[in-house]
Amino acid sequence: MKIVVLFPYKVSTHTSLAGNWPARAGASRVPFMTGLPFDPNRIRPPAKPRKAASDGLLTVSQITTLVKRAIADILPASVQVVGEISNFKRHSSGHLYFTLKDASSELACVMWRSAAASMRFKPTDGLEIMATGRVEVFERAGRYQLYVRKMEPRGVGSLELAFRQLKEKLEKERLFSPEHKQVLPAYPERIVVVTSPTGAAIADILRTIARRYPVVDVFVYPVRVQGPGAAGEIAQAIGAVNRDASSLGGVDLMIVGRGGGSLEDLWAFNEEEVARAIHASVIPIISAVGHEVDISIADLTADVRAATPTAAAELAVPVLDELLAQLDAYARRIDRGLVGEVRALRAEFAATAGRPIFDEPAQLVYKREEQVDELVRRMSEACWRRMRTVRDRLDRAQQTIQRIAPHRVMLRRAMTLARVEQRMSTVMDRAISESGRRLANVSRELAGYAPHLVVRRYEERVALLMRELATATAHRFAHIRQRLDRNEDLLSAVSYKRVLTRGYSITRVKKEKAIIKSPKEVTDGVRVVTETAEGTFESEVVNQRQLELFE
Repeated sequence: MKIVVLFPYKVSTHTSLAGNWPARAGASRVPFMTGLPFDPNRIRPPAKPRKAASDGLLTVSQITTLVKRAIADILPASVQVVGEISNFKRHSSGHLYFTLKDASSELACVMWRSAAASMRFKPTDGLEIMATGRVEVFERAGRYQLYVRKMEPRGVGSLELAFRQLKEKLEKERLFSPEHKQVLPAYPERIVVVTSPTGAAIADILRTIARRYPVVDVFVYPVRVQGPGAAGEIAQAIGAVNRDASSLGGVDLMIVGRGGGSLEDLWAFNEEEVARAIHASVIPIISAVGHEVDISIADLTADVRAATPTAAAELAVPVLDELLAQLDAYARRIDRGLVGEVRALRAEFAATAGRPIFDEPAQLVYKREEQVDELVRRMSEACWRRMRTVRDRLDRAQQTIQRIAPHRVMLRRAMTLARVEQRMSTVMDRAISESGRRLANVSRELAGYAPHLVVRRYEERVALLMRELATATAHRFAHIRQRLDRNEDLLSAVSYKRVLTRGYSITRVKKEKAIIKSPKEVTDGVRVVTETAEGTFESEVVNQRQLELFE
């Protein structure tokens, strides 16, 4: 068996994933939270008593600053808040805006793009989470909100939730459908293994293939199988093998996988880019990720899922010794079949050679000559009978022709045609004379209808009609102009723009062009356009709840 390592690769050590996730399979996970995220009894009372209202007036900015300082003094720098997500919105900038709520209260939350990029699951409305961050005051809007640094789902791990969400998404796109699965080749010649060159998986695969089917060529494409960037290397390797298969002499099968580990260690095979690379592969792929109990997105997308890397090698190649034994059995069956066929042909030949025809072959020739003579005699008699019949028919036809005398018939027909021609000539002369007389009468009648006289009469009538039409058109246009002026005056009187001149304005949502009739129809961050009598201007909704300050 020939083993080739594709593309130079430098192995480097790296951690699987940062944080509290276990570093190896079977390790216990450190509890994420051992107590309440925030203890109200730890709140310290204010150091100084509040000032009386008579000490002086405070501006809005001063009040906001005092509230901000109070929150900073009382609350810890980092708090953990449990609640249900509502009003979730992902801004085009990548920042997340949402509200955490429980049975009686709500808390506005913001998560910046840099922190949201590290999340593996997708937050949705109704999801209960535990958010870690700091509470600060948004001075421009005068409200406090939680700036989230980290977010974890409650009741299920973030990786498990991300796995479920991606699985549901790819199922809707039918990436796991059986019609996309390819059949594995029965006798592959070249196999590419995409895995880590230093793990136990590659050793198990090579050892199993060498034991079962050592005639196959194995190409090893080394990639990282865990840690940041591992999913991109795996997807790139699958695409490169499909693209460069012809330069390798053709690739019949790919094995993609790794040995066992924790969910964090196996997470590279749960990434969407790996699943789409497997789905796009024209080369059949066996997925061998982890142990038998481990199910990954790559397993669901691959053409065949193997419980372990060793099982993948067993699915990829047959057992050479079994094939050779089967070929020997086929050869023995062919030998037995050929011997029986030869014996049957020999017996048939002997039976054929023992027939009487081979003892006196001249007798067969004599019988055939007798049959030929009989056929010649019968054909000669039939020809003579046919000739006599034709001769009799010719004699009868000759007698009939002599009785009819064709030359006399033709003479009678010629005389008849001459008489008919004479009669037609007389009739034509009469018709021509009558037509001449009728044509002369018509010519005399037409002389009274001279074209120039008729044209002159019609020209006079057309001129009269044109003058009448011009007069009627002028009257009609004047009437229509009067109605149009009245309608314009009426429309101007009821136009909303006349209302705008009295100091009113109209505000619309910029995107939908819908008129805003209530503050409840907009949310923070919506762009609106306001129209006045002298023009329009655009603005942004900063605090939709501003009216609550005046209640």
